[in-house]
Amino acid sequence: MPMETRAEMIAAIRNLPAQLREKVSGLTVEQLTTPYNEGEWTIAQNVHHLADTHMVCIRRFKLILTSPEFHFTPYDVDAIAEYPDAKDADIEHSLKILDGLQARWAILLENLNDEEWGKIGYSQRGDLSIEELARIYAQHGLNHLIQIQDVFDCMPA
Repeated sequence: MPMETRAEMIAAIRNLPAQLREKVSGLTVEQLTTPYNEGEWTIAQNVHHLADTHMVCIRRFKLILTSPEFHFTPYDVDAIAEYPDAKDADIEHSLKILDGLQARWAILLENLNDEEWGKIGYSQRGDLSIEELARIYAQHGLNHLIQIQDVFDCMPA
């Protein structure tokens, strides 16, 4: 279900770390790092990916807000997910990043005025406002919670 209001987007961004911690609590190294779904990321890769991409995203928000014109730089998330730090079973580092990052991001969004919500960043896929980006990334976190659940559903009993 798409998020309709700014408050819903901000809540999704703020609540992601707690939801993620609840979802991955008590998992073993094997459960975190085994690719149970052919061609899909492990649970650890999903967690590290959220930290990686959300760090990029909050940087984009700040640059859109403070630059006369901001153009997105594309990057390969699949290539990044293959580096050792993105496959590591110790997901606590990424969870800690998300704890602080998502809290600061929510504070930023709560304090934007209407003009700031409408500021635009320019990408190869089209121009995106802060509001559109907030909606995309709020949903992004929820999508990865679903992907993690899909991994759980493929684990042997």
